[in-house]
Amino acid sequence: MATFTTTIPPSSLSFFSSSIFLPKLSSSSSSSLTFRPNSLKTQTKPLSVTSELATIPVLSFTGDKIGETQLDLKAAPPDTARAVVHRGIITDLQNKRRGTASTLTRAEVRGGGKKPYPQKKTGRARRGSTRTPLRPGGGVVFGPKPRDWTIKINRKEKRLAISTAIASALINTIVVEDFVNKFEGKPKTKEFIAAMKRWGLDPKEKSLFLMGEEEVSDNVRLSSRNIGTLKMLTPRTLNLFDILNADKLVLTPAAVEYLNARYGVNNGAYDDEEEEEEEEGGEGEGEGGQG
Repeated sequence: MATFTTTIPPSSLSFFSSSIFLPKLSSSSSSSLTFRPNSLKTQTKPLSVTSELATIPVLSFTGDKIGETQLDLKAAPPDTARAVVHRGIITDLQNKRRGTASTLTRAEVRGGGKKPYPQKKTGRARRGSTRTPLRPGGGVVFGPKPRDWTIKINRKEKRLAISTAIASALINTIVVEDFVNKFEGKPKTKEFIAAMKRWGLDPKEKSLFLMGEEEVSDNVRLSSRNIGTLKMLTPRTLNLFDILNADKLVLTPAAVEYLNARYGVNNGAYDDEEEEEEEEGGEGEGEGGQG
């Protein structure tokens, strides 16, 4: 029986260098694998989940450490973490495409009905229309047409991708006490930059602030909006791209509670609420159809 030997190349990380994306190889595993025809059959495996518990320091507005907090999130295993996060980010980016790009073929371009010159006795190549794709002003061959780029992803898989990305960024995460009341009066970007430096953040690096409130106060929002490397999100605007694109992640105590409740190990309450909303929506559609 013929065997085929392949060598596994070293894995490289495309975002946060975290051990969650590094598969743990046992000492008995070798660098070469032998595949047989019977082993080429695809095997479907259920979506497995692990738990990542991390202790994060809590800093005051002046930059002093005042305590610690724990963040216990669900995360994909190391062998599937990269695939889950990749699928989530590709889904987000592709669903943002509007799909409105459109070009005209030679049949759709206006004009070109008259033969530009006789077929013979000119010494030139024969032409039947001035709207041929070979001439300026003509149609486009195989050009884009309006289409729907939307792809679907399971709700639990999307949530697992976000929690896995956050778990990979815990090494670069800090928790800051609620500083909304510290910016009273006139908003000043200079004061916000000074606060970032006290927290050990470089204004030149990309920072992501996750606030626990649904709406950020005007003074905090206006004080930070002129900082090009800073992104301030709320639980409603939390997305996978900004998490992966940031170098530092800053949380508030309210945001930690939200993450533990939403993406933590014990998040059954949110699942029950979403299932109830789906059931209510389905019943409403059924009643409307009967009417």
